[in-house]
Formats: sequence, structure tokens, C-alpha cells
Amino acid sequence: MTIAPIVQSAVVDVPPARAFSLFAELMGEWWARGKTVGNKPHEAIVIEPMPGGRWFERDADGNETMWGNVIEWAPPHRLLLAWRLGPDFTYDPKLETELEITFEPEGDGTRVTLEHRHLERLGARAREIAEKLGNGWPGVFARFTDFAAKATARWAASPFTAFRAAPMCARFC
Repeated sequence: MTIAPIVQSAVVDVPPARAFSLFAELMGEWWARGKTVGNKPHEAIVIEPMPGGRWFERDADGNETMWGNVIEWAPPHRLLLAWRLGPDFTYDPKLETELEITFEPEGDGTRVTLEHRHLERLGARAREIAEKLGNGWPGVFARFTDFAAKATARWAASPFTAFRAAPMCARFC
């Protein structure tokens, strides 16, 4: 059985390095609170910036809940993550579906494309879970694009804009 990948794509009005930074370094800022897999809402979502790095959420008490790991960290153009959440959305270190996010220049901005693939690896409930993910990723992706637009507006309005490097400014916006 093969299940078609889930693909979302949008153009954000920032260069690729900034789009990558907003997506990967500030995921906890734009991901909906309470829409993660931990027992409590997240305070941070961390993607450790290296192949083999962990991808996890941390709650206010410091508890960490794993989501997966980094397969490839290639700023500013590509991030490949191993999604290790099973059909019940709990961490399964033996399971691996892939989440690839690419950042390609388009006009004055960046086309960000998210592809969640190898969903058949979810086993007997793969079609059911693929449908849930297919209904969920558009909202998650929309939150990212809205966050990018708002962060860009705040950044552009700052009197210190000229002094910030594109990838690093995401931390201060």
C-alpha cells in the first residue's frame, strides 16, 4: 500500500534564510498551544540544528516529549525531519515518516513547501491517520505563514532592522 504524500506550499515575503529560521528556530512560537503531543501545552518546540538532533516539545515544568529527529539540516534551503509519532500520536522510535520542508527563492520572497511522506509506514491505521494529517497540516502551515508575515512586519518597523543579519533577526522579532 502506498499513500500519497501530504503537500502544502505558500510564498512568504522574506528571503530563504529568514524563512528557514522562522520555521525551524521559532516553531514553538507559531505552533498552536495545546495542539502538540505532550501532557501539557508546550513552552518550546526544539529542533536541534544538526543531523541526528532531537525534535521535541518542552512544557512549563521542563518535561520533554519527543516528536522525532533531524535527518538533514541544510539552511537555508532544506530541513528533513523524521516524524516518529505513531497512529496514537505518541513517540515511537522504531517508526519513521518524513517531513521535508524546502525554502526556494520566488520573486522577492520564498516558496516554503512542506511534504509529509511515507505515511503507509503508520501501519493498519495509515489511511485514517493520513486523512487526519491531511486535514491538520493546512491549519498548521497557515499558522506558520501568518507568523512569518507578522514577524516580518515587526522586523521592518524596527529602528534596528539595518543592524540585524537575516537568520539571526528571527530571534529578536
